[in-house]
Amino acid sequence: MAASPPSFRFADAPPRSADLVIIGGGIVGASTAFFAARAGLSVVLLEKRPALCTLTTPISTGAFRLQFDNPEEVALVREGIELFTRFADVSGLDSYDIGLCQQGYLFCATDEDGMRRQHDWVTAQRTWGLDDVELLPGDEVRYRFPHVGPSVLQARYRAGDGWLKPKALTLGYALASGATICLNTAATGFELAGDRVVGVRTERGTIACRDVVVASGPFSGVVARFAGLNLDLRPRRRMKLVIPDLPDVPPDAPMTIDEDSVAHWRPALGGAYALFTDPDAPVAEPLDDVPPSASFAHALLDPASPRALARISPFWARVWERGGPDWIVQAGQYEYTPDHRPYLGPSGLDGLHLNCGYSGHGIMASAGGSRIVVDLMTGRMDQATNPFRFDRPIVERPFDIL
Repeated sequence: MAASPPSFRFADAPPRSADLVIIGGGIVGASTAFFAARAGLSVVLLEKRPALCTLTTPISTGAFRLQFDNPEEVALVREGIELFTRFADVSGLDSYDIGLCQQGYLFCATDEDGMRRQHDWVTAQRTWGLDDVELLPGDEVRYRFPHVGPSVLQARYRAGDGWLKPKALTLGYALASGATICLNTAATGFELAGDRVVGVRTERGTIACRDVVVASGPFSGVVARFAGLNLDLRPRRRMKLVIPDLPDVPPDAPMTIDEDSVAHWRPALGGAYALFTDPDAPVAEPLDDVPPSASFAHALLDPASPRALARISPFWARVWERGGPDWIVQAGQYEYTPDHRPYLGPSGLDGLHLNCGYSGHGIMASAGGSRIVVDLMTGRMDQATNPFRFDRPIVERPFDIL
């Protein structure tokens, strides 16, 4: 007789105890639950909203890449990509589809300074074992990717980069974890015994536990303050332009990025997702409802804009000339750390662990990051070898990067 397919373990009320309580039901919380369950821990996953994956995670483009400027993040994301490519087997969810699509990342340079930066970056990446990034002259870029215009002088490209469906991945993690899931259950504080966290207080009761992981996205700083911990987290609004139907978009195109303006787009639905990092986005308090702005869409679609998608892909100018497509702007917040690397592992307070601060890279990096957090918690990894520890020396990075 065939085994019954797994189902979510939703609880009407929080259980009295667990090995681990995870605060946050987005991609990071769900991936933490997945790795914790594989380590043999009983897990409770708390989400204050009425469903998993409804705040920051679904606002992302679901994209992943190995083209980073440091070996630590290359290794972190590589672990995630390896999991994505065999998720159904690793998770035990037969034929589970996370919408994996590896059509590559194409970073386009339009001046000599950009070409030099690309050359230096690719040279460094190859010393880190990333030997499948191609550096392409402009004519070859246009031959292989006809949507690219004459302004592009050079591009770096990795075919194994791509994207997936963030909600499908999040729900797959949660389903495979077997965690007890408590929806509409906000954490309100911690129970302490001396200098150790021994429980999580919620609006619906207290859960005794050995360990807690803060995986609350832009609200991670708020949750950490329940224990008197001040995290340098800087929530900033991040928007996504959704164009549901646009036949002009080549469905086989890679993620296409203007390396100068950091505006980028990829095929999605019957059209595209498009976005850019706004260097003027202020640090703000975390919000449950983040307001979108129409000016974001105009900045990407109007060819006169310095952020115009048409700078490197001329078909976007023709789309604008016809009156523009139907579009929707979605808004969320990414929680940035000063160096744009996550805080992973012990917080300095016994029993309280961090898995936050992914700075916009949560989809691609949280698999490796969550595995590290669980390995540190269970003693399988030494904190001294963790490059993402909370108390690391931090060098501030500029905000206006991908």
